[in-house]
Amino acid sequence: MATEKVVPTEHELQGLDLSNPEVIELIHHAQESDAADRQLTVRQALKKYKKAVFWAMFLSTSLIMEGYDLVIITSFYAQSQFQNRFGSFDETSGTNLITPAWQSGLSNSAVVGQLAGLLVNAYCQDRFGCRVTMMIFMGWMTVTIFIPFFAPSLSVLAFGEAMCGISWGVFQTLSTAYASEVVPTVLRPYVTAYVCMCWGAGILLSSGVVRAVAGVEGDLAWRLPFALQWVWPIPLMIGAYLAPESPWNSVRRDKVDEARESLMRLREDSPDREREVNATLAYIRHTTALEKAETGDASFWECFHGTNLRRTEINCVVWAAQILCGNAILGYSVLFLRAAGFSEIQAFNINISLSACYIVGGVICWFLFPHLGRATIYMSGLTFMFVCLITIGGLGFASGKNIEMAIGILLVISTLCNMITIGPACYPIVAETPSGRLRYKTIAIGRFVYNLTGIFSNSVTPRMLSPIGWNWGAKSALFYAGTNLLCNIWCWFRLPETKDRSFGEIDLLFDNKVPARKFKYTKVDQFARQNDYETKVAAVEHLENQP
Repeated sequence: MATEKVVPTEHELQGLDLSNPEVIELIHHAQESDAADRQLTVRQALKKYKKAVFWAMFLSTSLIMEGYDLVIITSFYAQSQFQNRFGSFDETSGTNLITPAWQSGLSNSAVVGQLAGLLVNAYCQDRFGCRVTMMIFMGWMTVTIFIPFFAPSLSVLAFGEAMCGISWGVFQTLSTAYASEVVPTVLRPYVTAYVCMCWGAGILLSSGVVRAVAGVEGDLAWRLPFALQWVWPIPLMIGAYLAPESPWNSVRRDKVDEARESLMRLREDSPDREREVNATLAYIRHTTALEKAETGDASFWECFHGTNLRRTEINCVVWAAQILCGNAILGYSVLFLRAAGFSEIQAFNINISLSACYIVGGVICWFLFPHLGRATIYMSGLTFMFVCLITIGGLGFASGKNIEMAIGILLVISTLCNMITIGPACYPIVAETPSGRLRYKTIAIGRFVYNLTGIFSNSVTPRMLSPIGWNWGAKSALFYAGTNLLCNIWCWFRLPETKDRSFGEIDLLFDNKVPARKFKYTKVDQFARQNDYETKVAAVEHLENQP
């Protein structure tokens, strides 16, 4: 395929005085940093930036709490102790059941809280930085856990889930953005995919806890899992206090000295550390200056203006496809398995296997990143899950023990596929596509759409699966096979490939309106015009010095 080349536009360079020696020196340092970044292998980057990797992974651990509670509440819908405490008697089954309306209400209450948290985070990170924002909402989380733990009714439990959801909404975007900004380009997919693995670790932990308390009598069976959430906030609050700030965040808040200090802390000590830090800082300042011409005052409105609208669209659809790919069924796996004919204990046991896929799949995806692009991994996962969903939906029209086993196996396979491809690949895509000055806001908008999609899913999926609802059972998979196909068609035409691209290169590709299918093959020189200017100046000086 023929390659094209893009360079900075005159509009992007209007804020840079190329006749100023200080600006020229800044650009030289930025070029030096960009060139050094490209030469790093994964092994070299891990050795050089082990501190940055540690802090990125440590703060991402906050997502364990979100994955833990969001899935634990859906598991309670099929737990007999929770049903006996809060359920309504169903004459058909002869047992207490949580009505589909309350299932939707409880799940959506947490999502509504997250929507508020996303908006709050977009403001707080830009104003106060990542560390302070993390500490504030870890404290909030510590207090709000008391509400679901002592909830006497479903309405109070729903309120408690909403209050906890505010913190989860903050952690969703904060962890992804921070992880992408503190490590070099070559490590970015690994630390952002680790965010997804933390979310999966929370799901695995919740599956094990729910299975462990299955034999506990009374309210303690559902209160104990809530109480375990108090393990996380205090250590993470202390860690956030000790962590270095994101240098990109510091530069955007005009705290250059703070950015330099963070960069010194994020890399290993070496004779050239100070020179390398100055070069990296110059690159961040240079890229931020170019972005400033495109993003104006960096308000939410700018996310829907000009080329940033395309970046926002990508974030929104890639996030929404996380649910519409069929993951909505996986979130209700215990309920889905019960509807397919499995016993309560069998459903909990298989759910543990499903949850383990989040960890195993994430590790496997790490080995795919050096060889395959993000878009390739993402679309391949959608295609494979589509086949699994069609098969599961078809089996829903049959019955028998072998059919139940086949559905359980396919559910495990599709979950593993999801967590090898769609789940981990989503995070580097949504972290890399926004411009730096709008990164927090764009990710927040994308995650906002994700949560709205979750509200839709939480409203229809329980009704699809519940015997006192639509009672579709395994046939529900056919609905999500259709949404999966629509998402994959969009990806083919609109999802660009950002593998091995620096933030500055991605900015230029979007600013020059390069089509998604050409992202991979287009050459980018973000310093071209500056170099042309210097060449002309040097030529003029040479002629003037001639006798």
